[in-house]
Amino acid sequence: MSSYTSISSEKLSRLIGTAKAPTLVDVRLDEDFAADPRLIPGAVRHSHLDVQEWASRLTGQSAVVICQKGQKLSEGTAAWLRCGNIAAEVLEGGHLAWREAELPTVPADKIPKRDKRGRTVWVTRSRPKIDRIACPWLIRRFVDPSAVFLFVTSAEVEAVAERFDATPFDIENVFWSHRGELCTFDVMVKEFGLSTPALERLSMMVRAADTARLDLSPEAPGLLAASLGLSRMFDDDLEQLSAGMLLYDAFYRWCRDATRETHNWPTSKVKP
Repeated sequence: MSSYTSISSEKLSRLIGTAKAPTLVDVRLDEDFAADPRLIPGAVRHSHLDVQEWASRLTGQSAVVICQKGQKLSEGTAAWLRCGNIAAEVLEGGHLAWREAELPTVPADKIPKRDKRGRTVWVTRSRPKIDRIACPWLIRRFVDPSAVFLFVTSAEVEAVAERFDATPFDIENVFWSHRGELCTFDVMVKEFGLSTPALERLSMMVRAADTARLDLSPEAPGLLAASLGLSRMFDDDLEQLSAGMLLYDAFYRWCRDATRETHNWPTSKVKP
């Protein structure tokens, strides 16, 4: 039974992917991680031995601590965090319980190298429309909440990636890009191990809107219209991304929670 200092896998899975998701800290021992080098979506690894050093970075946030079985390492780490006025919970049953529930996990070797501040850095073409907003949303909600995105001139994406140690995406001849009929968002969902029914449905919407195949998804015209409208509203790509995060939050929650819900105007009673 959950306590105020613990959270179940089921409850945590409902928070991941939303703007209210807690910070996830994986404190598994190196040998446990080596045996299963996958992360709960959005989790970042830290050592329990260094908790007093990195805890200050979580000030003002809520956190869930994950160890192998949800016992001493996560309990002790969460207790230290609470001493620093950080609302910290333990994942019940730890990483093993999450895997036993067959919930998504992200292969650690697919996550790009982090910078000195612990962030992944990505670079793509400026003036984003669909894929280049959808992919950052997916990364921040399911891979790295602190990810940084650089929008640059198309011709300079690869050079900027090399000089600034960033990961290029949604350009030709790079790993994170279109593959056949799949758009970059599709590729990221699959490569990051995030193929849940909700994200598969959202993938279809993004693919249809991004590749001009609106017949693939009845919702795609609406996504296309909203995306093009945002691109006209903002000259600054980062401001557009901030607005786009809310847009994709809404589409994701519809895909996950509200696809069967309809809105019917109440029938008026006509007096005889």
